[in-house]
Amino acid sequence: MSSNFTNLDWFVLLGYLLATVSVGFYFHRSGSIEGFTAGNRSLPGWAIGLSMFGSYISSISFLANPGTAYASNWNAFVFSLATPIAAAIAVRWFVPFYRRIGAISAYEHLEQRFGAWARTYAVVCFLLVQMARMGTVVYLLALAMAPITGWKVQTTILLTGAVMTLYTVLGGIKAVVWTGVLQSAVLVAGTLICLVAIVQNTTGGLSEIIGAGIAEHKFSPGSFSLSLAEPTFWVVFVYGLTINLSNFAVDQSYVQRYITARSDTDAKKSVWLTAVLYVPVAAIFFFIGTGLYVFYGQRPDLLGSITKADEVFPSFISTQLSTGMAGVVVAAIFAASMDSNLNSMATLTYWDLYKRYIRPNASEYESLVVLRIATLAWGAICTGVGLAMIQAESALDAWWQLAGIFSGGVLGLFLLGNLCRSATSAAGLAGVVTGVLVIAWMVFSPYWGRIDADAHVSDTSRRTIVVDPIAGRHLNLGELVHLRYSWLDEKQSFRTADESRTITAISDSWGEIELDEPLKAKPTGSVAIFDDGVWYRWRSPFHNYLTVVVGTCVVLGTGFLIGGASQLITGGGPNARI
Repeated sequence: MSSNFTNLDWFVLLGYLLATVSVGFYFHRSGSIEGFTAGNRSLPGWAIGLSMFGSYISSISFLANPGTAYASNWNAFVFSLATPIAAAIAVRWFVPFYRRIGAISAYEHLEQRFGAWARTYAVVCFLLVQMARMGTVVYLLALAMAPITGWKVQTTILLTGAVMTLYTVLGGIKAVVWTGVLQSAVLVAGTLICLVAIVQNTTGGLSEIIGAGIAEHKFSPGSFSLSLAEPTFWVVFVYGLTINLSNFAVDQSYVQRYITARSDTDAKKSVWLTAVLYVPVAAIFFFIGTGLYVFYGQRPDLLGSITKADEVFPSFISTQLSTGMAGVVVAAIFAASMDSNLNSMATLTYWDLYKRYIRPNASEYESLVVLRIATLAWGAICTGVGLAMIQAESALDAWWQLAGIFSGGVLGLFLLGNLCRSATSAAGLAGVVTGVLVIAWMVFSPYWGRIDADAHVSDTSRRTIVVDPIAGRHLNLGELVHLRYSWLDEKQSFRTADESRTITAISDSWGEIELDEPLKAKPTGSVAIFDDGVWYRWRSPFHNYLTVVVGTCVVLGTGFLIGGASQLITGGGPNARI
């Protein structure tokens, strides 16, 4: 794939990176704890809102959403539709709550409500999730930039990590917010440039994209059935509502920005601005994906050796944009990937760990040193996670699963503390333990009964699944094994078939599974085989989007039940904190 990335594009990109670092140098004067972590509580709502909007758009959104729309439809966009509802709830309850208590840490109140364990649990969960998130974001950025800029993946990860860490350690939360304003402006500009370029380069323009998209159901929001095992419209919407509530309610990086606002009105405006901007911009990303589908449908020769949907948008940027424009778009992708939560991670490390357990009476100078050292340390760790993904993707997939386990418990605990006056510390602990166990079951049970085999589709009609020797499991000659199978769909998610087969072990291999009909999904070269036994039948029936939803409800429900029972026995309970 030849690239049109010119010297002018390099000038634009490097200029953006230099401007980002300059913001950090400008706010280096914020030499106090209050300035470094809360911006002296003086920032305007519009700036906070733009920075929060930038947080919502990451390299995952910028690159993965167009790829999703290109390969399938607008089902994933339903997630965005829940944002205004979550924003309305946040403006009504969450923002006034955090502004009233005034604590910089989003989790300090959990100690007052449930005890020190709850505060520390929430902090550890946030830090784990952010490590995984930021590592994933910079890794995806590096993968996309490699064919455009010619840089090695390691080089892009190191550069991104260094710039994020530098401007954050210099300027603190003020640098994070004002850099977010710059990032949002560049991000929107880059997005609009791509949209215009796709429309102009497509024969028939906007009307052709819309017409072809409607004809081929590319704008479909997904099925409206009530199934909980598929990513239907309702499943994605509930998932989006839960995640957005989690962002606005218990995510330190958002809550901390509420505190930086100069007034309650400004804090509320920032939330509304985030929601108002995010929904249409997310729609543009999905429309870009649909436009790419129509454009490359007209010019399939331009795809070359591209086989993955996520590679299509970077290819378009690299080869189809005019001089200078590619630089702006690449800067926009960097902007989407360089939203730094390092200040929030450092803030929690200082307030909730160092000051809480090690040095409660730390001086101003010592506190600033700890904050800056923590920022540097987390920057290095998150950069290291991005580098580790190059060789250890499977291990980090498991890390993401663990992050999902922990995050559901925190939101449930927050809601329990605010909604149930009778919930005691014991009720909160029982709710979290039960919720985490349920989430763990939902995350890991889809793998129960899965057999470690190299199974693949062997013919173009997709009627035969070849199962090669099993690793770590010996089969007796002639042994009958009752199996179910799944296949990987276009999104690399396992889809389970209704049929099952009994096959006979032949020598050291299992031979072939002959299907009555071709597979209903496109063959991707990978099929999962499951032993249809007791463990298989105890697998979670829910789609993985519902993991955090169900987990949050279990934490809340368990806490309500135990708290209510405690109130009946003792005749009272703690008062709500809001």
